[in-house]
Amino acid sequence: MKFLHFRRHFTNSLILGLSLFLVPEVEGAEAVFKAGSAKRDITPKEPVPMWGYGARHSVLSNGTLDPLQAAVIVIQAGKNKLAIVGLDLGRSPSEKSLQNIRQRIKAVAGIEHSFIAGSHTHHGPVLELSDERGKGKGRFESALRYNKQLEDAIVDAIVDADQKLVPAKFATGGVELVGFNRNRQSKLEPKPVDRTLNVMRLCDAADQPLALLVNFTGHPTSIPASTLQFSADYVGAMRATVEKEFGGNVVFMQGASGDISIDKGKHGDHVGFGQALGLEVVKLATSLHPIAVTQASLVVHEDRFRFESRTDLRNPLVLAAYSVAFFPELVANFAEEYADGIRPRLTVAVLNGDTALVGASGEFFCQHANRLRERARVNRLFFFGYCNGYHQYFPTIEAVSEGGYGADSQVAPAAVGAGEQLMNTALTWIFQMQGKLK
Repeated sequence: MKFLHFRRHFTNSLILGLSLFLVPEVEGAEAVFKAGSAKRDITPKEPVPMWGYGARHSVLSNGTLDPLQAAVIVIQAGKNKLAIVGLDLGRSPSEKSLQNIRQRIKAVAGIEHSFIAGSHTHHGPVLELSDERGKGKGRFESALRYNKQLEDAIVDAIVDADQKLVPAKFATGGVELVGFNRNRQSKLEPKPVDRTLNVMRLCDAADQPLALLVNFTGHPTSIPASTLQFSADYVGAMRATVEKEFGGNVVFMQGASGDISIDKGKHGDHVGFGQALGLEVVKLATSLHPIAVTQASLVVHEDRFRFESRTDLRNPLVLAAYSVAFFPELVANFAEEYADGIRPRLTVAVLNGDTALVGASGEFFCQHANRLRERARVNRLFFFGYCNGYHQYFPTIEAVSEGGYGADSQVAPAAVGAGEQLMNTALTWIFQMQGKLK
């Protein structure tokens, strides 16, 4: 749920300490490149509170428009493995669930690195409730059961994909799509927008499709808030179109969509928009020609950071106001998580030397991704929002100065400039992973 949080000034000493990790992996005889893919249904089996619109409060869901999925790609490059998980959810799993999932996939499959992200559909279940009195226990038992259902399904999908690893060919490509999204925050022209559709195409040695990684930017908010049924929104229709036309599994990863809405325009409802986007994905993927990877490598780094908050949930009046706007159990969990400030997670991987994957645990404004791509100088950069946690909006400094939804402190609690500092860190890590910086 969209909610506010606290901040602390960025800890510079933490960044300085991070340079110790940055030694690129040297691949020798073990320089294999493999990929596998799988998916699981993650639709709640019981009525639960729904994520995304505060006006719903704690009203329970009453059915399903279309099923929610967890779609997974596991990549092995050399000795290292990476799981990329796209979820038809508003956000990635809660911190406790994320750690449970990661511990299990490391123990069972030896996978130490993962990008686990929500598509940001506003027709998924609330994930923040916990097994404590006043935070979910006793009132929302179905939601607590769902947390376990979700963890099991994600782990099952990742392990299944790992067991399906085969030697793979690889290609990436991108295109700028006009008329598919728009900036919803700024009133100043020209309004920033990220029109990039990026695709990673993976196939087996016989050129049979294994998976497509699709990275696009736009809020999946096409269905009215009054609809209390689960839906993947346009992402589900896009995925169905691509899998029918192209084959293989499709994993969707949302971009930096904090200030970006989709532009349905002539495309109609969420189904029509998803189908139109899917056809663009098929067109792009068809133009790509995967090749065998002769020098496979994977370098990954992740850390958490701390920022002061612009909003103080320790203030009883503020806490009470948000409890009314949302509902008390939800707010109690946010207040606990942000008691020590806003702590976003940043995950960066460099694959095969010139493909960068950047995941950040919040709703980043599009210029963060645009500028990072321009500065990184890699062949392809994929930016994943809502990834490995959720810490609200990260507007640009100029967006904060302009104000508006997504930029104001009520939903963007991290200190002004937090997003820029995280992107600077991502850029530094990319260059260090490539051996360009010491």
